[in-house]
Parts: sequence; structure tokens; C-alpha cells
Amino acid sequence: MTNYVPPSQQRSLRACMVCSIVQLQSRFHSLGCPNCEEFLELVGSQDNIHECTSQVFEGLITLADPGQSWVAKWQRLEGYVPGVYAVKVVGIQPEEVINAIEAAGVKYIPRDGSAATEE
Repeated sequence: MTNYVPPSQQRSLRACMVCSIVQLQSRFHSLGCPNCEEFLELVGSQDNIHECTSQVFEGLITLADPGQSWVAKWQRLEGYVPGVYAVKVVGIQPEEVINAIEAAGVKYIPRDGSAATEE
């Protein structure tokens, strides 16, 4: 499976608002989010895809080894699958989605830069 996206399909790219992975909308529909599928349940659900992903994002990072990358640590992408990630994702998760994320034991950090950094 390749991550190449021809120019004619770039308008259908979306970024997950939880982990910021960038994929075609059709890939979210058929395979879901490789990092967040267990609690976002994107496979086969256009409504969930539109609620939990965004077409508005800035910058792209390609991660081959998120566990060893300082960029992955800086972007809080450690532990995620290798792939293409957005630097910033614009959008607001509905409250019920945030509750589902936190119920799954995942700390939700908005990817739009609105959260203060903790260290």
C-alpha cells in the first residue's frame, strides 16, 4: 500500500483531529484511522469522518520511525504508526467525541495549537 496521492486527489485529503495523520477521505472510510479507530469508529461512517477529521490543516511531516524521532516527540506523535502527519489541524471535536476519547484512556490534546504545552 502506497501513501502517494496524485494531484487530482489532494483535495480529498483529511487529517485526524486526534492524532493528525493525513489520509484520503476514502482511506478513512475503508480502513479508519490507524491510531484512533478503536474509539473514533470511522470505518464506513461519513458522519464520524466529518466530525473527527478536517480538510483544513497546515504543514506535513513524514515519520518513518516515530519512536526514535525528535520531531515525533515535539509533535506528540510518539507511539503512532509511521505515516504522514499534519503539523496543525483546524477543527473542534464535539463533546461526546472528547468523552469517548478520554474514556478510552487517551489524553485529548487539540491539534490546532490551542492547548497550552505541559512539561
